[in-house]
Amino acid sequence: MKPVLCFGEALIDFLNTGKQEDGPLELNNYRQYPGGAPANAAVAVAKLGGKALFAGQVGADPFGDFLEQALIEYGVDTQFLTKHESAKTALAFVMLDDDGDRSFSFYRQASADVLFSPNQVDDNWFDEQPLFHFCSNTLTDKEITSATKAAVSKARANQSIVSFDVNLRHNLWPSGYAAIDLVNELVHMADMIKFSRDELEYLAQGNNDHYIQSCLTNGVSVLVITDGEHPIEFFTAQGNESVPVPNIKAVDTTAGGDAFSGSLLFALSKLSNPKSALLSMDILSQLIKFSSNCGAHAVTLPGAFPALPHFNDIEEHWPAELFV
Repeated sequence: MKPVLCFGEALIDFLNTGKQEDGPLELNNYRQYPGGAPANAAVAVAKLGGKALFAGQVGADPFGDFLEQALIEYGVDTQFLTKHESAKTALAFVMLDDDGDRSFSFYRQASADVLFSPNQVDDNWFDEQPLFHFCSNTLTDKEITSATKAAVSKARANQSIVSFDVNLRHNLWPSGYAAIDLVNELVHMADMIKFSRDELEYLAQGNNDHYIQSCLTNGVSVLVITDGEHPIEFFTAQGNESVPVPNIKAVDTTAGGDAFSGSLLFALSKLSNPKSALLSMDILSQLIKFSSNCGAHAVTLPGAFPALPHFNDIEEHWPAELFV
């Protein structure tokens, strides 16, 4: 089994859990959860039984200590997690609507995660040729962008599969919008891309078919497009297919996409030749179906780490015939 190395932000999600009246005021209640998209993906791998590592930076503060302990408790190897001696751990306040969909307010200016530098990317991250996973939230600031490019370049040089969950959060970018050219530069450096439908349309600037073909021509092996309750589409050089998603009632969608990404990485890591699986429409279809069920499980529960499934929660959907 290959290890999976997830790089990027670990942060605190303060999840809105309701309101209460205090005199003339209506006060929001928040509960502290561990989160951050790549950290969530690492925990998803570990809870399913995979070998997960997390690389990133938190503050040397109570929030950073909490995140480190949470990762360890869920089975993630934190040997590549560092603590910045002065910068603080990033925070996100998560508001939920009646359908469980969320909106974010981030406190991430000069936080520890975005100060991760290229010289902190160590060659020994790739000693075991892990599957390498990252998101676009490490492209919002100069220092962490350079570190991300350095990590992706080292992963490619070591023949690791590179997985990119685009996961755009426009309010994290200085201009208020993600930099299309920069994100697409990293898209073309990855083997496996996951977009939501609106992320694809934003990056393709209205020309989806041409964009998808351009990605495949430039070396991307598979593009996966999620679209809420609608079927998941995936594209490879061999063609494209759709995979239906489970019909569920969402409670909190915070970890849905990360559960999907982490479970797909877990499944690939269990194969004897993960790269060959990226060339098989049949294998990809089965792995994406499994991963969609993992994502569906996660959104029926609140929070991120706690909501991610253990293998016995989802075993009935495991395509066991691929792993004999």
